[in-house]
Amino acid sequence: MRRILGGVTVVALFLGAAPAAAARPDDGPSWTARHLGRQALPERDGWAADGPGTTGGSTAAAERTRVVHDRAELVAALGGDNAGNATDATPKLIYVDGAVDGFEGPDGTPLSCADLADPGYRLDAYLAAYDPAVWGRVPPSGPLEEARVRSVANQTRQTQINVGPNTTIIGLRGARLTGLTLMIDRASNVIVRNLTLVDARDCFPAWSPTDGEAGNWNSQYDQISVRRSENVWVDHNTFTDGDNPDGAQPVYFGRPYQVHDGSLDVTHTASLVTASWNRFTGRDKLLLIGSSNTVGPDVGRLRVTLHHNFFDGVLQRLPRVRFGQVDVYNNHYRLGGDDFQYALGVGVQSAIYAQNNFFTLDTSVDPADLLYDWGGTAVTERGSWVRQGGGAARPVGLLAAYNAAHDPDLAGDAGWTPTLRRDPVLPAPLVPLVVGPLAGADRLPI
Repeated sequence: MRRILGGVTVVALFLGAAPAAAARPDDGPSWTARHLGRQALPERDGWAADGPGTTGGSTAAAERTRVVHDRAELVAALGGDNAGNATDATPKLIYVDGAVDGFEGPDGTPLSCADLADPGYRLDAYLAAYDPAVWGRVPPSGPLEEARVRSVANQTRQTQINVGPNTTIIGLRGARLTGLTLMIDRASNVIVRNLTLVDARDCFPAWSPTDGEAGNWNSQYDQISVRRSENVWVDHNTFTDGDNPDGAQPVYFGRPYQVHDGSLDVTHTASLVTASWNRFTGRDKLLLIGSSNTVGPDVGRLRVTLHHNFFDGVLQRLPRVRFGQVDVYNNHYRLGGDDFQYALGVGVQSAIYAQNNFFTLDTSVDPADLLYDWGGTAVTERGSWVRQGGGAARPVGLLAAYNAAHDPDLAGDAGWTPTLRRDPVLPAPLVPLVVGPLAGADRLPI
């Protein structure tokens, strides 16, 4: 337990309840918060420990150590200018206290989608103009689509918060980031911990008539996006759509109006990422690793470790992988419902190593459908256990089940063996007992 929390022994967490943090002085966070804020990723803890390791803002000077309470303070703590903060490499340690809302203007006034819309954009006009029955199944173009693109640019300036290198962002108890994206682009050595990320909604989704057989609405904003960066640690966070779930969105052109994208996407040559002890709940798209099937600069990149995460009532991309060597071990998946699609997406030249994961499934989910072939050829899968409906937990070979039900078969050797694991791998039957109480925000003693 001491190793799980990086030197903080908290026996009460085994009982599923995080203890109250030690009293904080009037001038800042508590002792435990200050300790965890300065914590670097432990050695060998997944791919983010490779190379120089991940220290984030652990060496931040006093003047770059801030407690923030709103969007303006967060932007200021990251460097002062949202457009340029991505290049601020000075070590910085940022504690989030309370709720930070991306839809908050500079003066604190709440903003709506209407406030961010270009004058030439209206959804009702967009729907009338690009209805496939009128427009056909070709991509939208012309003034209304141009106005939508300008609206997206307005929202990006407002709700995309740019994070620079050598940064730690850590939440105090109850901290929430609402309606915003943490953009980690060309910004290596970043730590994000103990935050609840809620509803990174897109006000202006794009209609893509050639996406799939019937077309799809596509949104732009992830909750955390890692691009062109290395050594990133995402730990003990909760990802949710809150009271704005995808299931509550309307249907236009026969397709759900998709206002959310991923929870944590690792794309555009990013690499050396560890995501540990996070909780993903009630979302559709979660973890996209690799953004294109095109063979090019992503080859040899996109190395990601996912361990001790809780995937609860989610639908797809758990993760979906292209190219990368991705270590997926000791995660708990609780899955079901008519909208569930798949867990592990085996994409082009992907190399997933999945070991000792536990799957709690309702009766509608066939273990043979936990894998999905997105153009890959092989996956290493071993030690999986499944509990379905009210039945007993049992070991299940997911790859064997997949190959028995689908053609062509996937091979059983992804071509590599993980070496960057801090602790021995737990037997899969123990995973729900440990991950359930400990994964997600507000489980650290902070």
